[in-house]
Amino acid sequence: MRRLIFILPALTLVALIVVFPAVETVRGGLWSWDGLEMTEFAGFENYAELFGSRSFINPARFPTRIPPWGALVHNLVWVVVFIPLTALLGLFLAVLFREVKGGSMLKSMIFLGMVVPLVVGGMMIRFMFDGRAGIVNALLRTVGLDSLARTWTAYPDTALPSVILGSVWIWTGFAMIIYSAGLELIPKDLYESASVDGASTWRTFRRITIPMVKPATLIVVIMNLIYVLRIFDIVYVATRGGPGGASTVLALQGYFYAFQYHEFGMASAVFTFLTIMAAAISVFLVRRVR
Repeated sequence: MRRLIFILPALTLVALIVVFPAVETVRGGLWSWDGLEMTEFAGFENYAELFGSRSFINPARFPTRIPPWGALVHNLVWVVVFIPLTALLGLFLAVLFREVKGGSMLKSMIFLGMVVPLVVGGMMIRFMFDGRAGIVNALLRTVGLDSLARTWTAYPDTALPSVILGSVWIWTGFAMIIYSAGLELIPKDLYESASVDGASTWRTFRRITIPMVKPATLIVVIMNLIYVLRIFDIVYVATRGGPGGASTVLALQGYFYAFQYHEFGMASAVFTFLTIMAAAISVFLVRRVR
């Protein structure tokens, strides 16, 4: 009883801030709306309309034509590109700086990307890929690829890759820190035994390092997955989902439904689907690793 009294304030806050809004969101997706009021029970009509919308999935353009492909497809492209890149770069930097003098300072510099608010990160991505002032285009001109230099966020074929690559730059520091902590837990005896047996650096990395950092990989994948599925700030600031919906993602599409089109039933359906998808994938990954 005493324990319940101590945790009651926390449970109350969770109920008010998490449980109640989640239940209301699920309920809102099952009703028709007139302005800010629910009018009648609609069942799964909002979901049927959502899945039939080209802003959600656009099979006429994917995969043979350039974006927009639909918010769901854009999120899946984020998952396929962003998570492997971030994990590989994070592991590479963690291993590299483990053996480099002054590695802690270099890690701190790379981790600064995580300290920057995502809204600021979106602005930085806009400047990074700007046609005149952007560092990406400056590098392209330096190596003689002037034909590729342009404002990447302003073109349908490059808007989505630009925000994905910008997010990789921001989140690589997180993966690097998680992998650095994982590397510290690997017994040094394993590396010494491998060295005595004459194992090459690559074989040691493949046979010892990668298997031993699986728990860290799980954390990186799940956290990045949650980030990708709820991504909003960076896309809204960098491109606002444009041009022509070429970089719209699910959270941004739900925002547009709610506050631009005032279709709260559709918005609730988007966020309910997004939550279910994130939870299902996370549970699958945890069970798979176990």
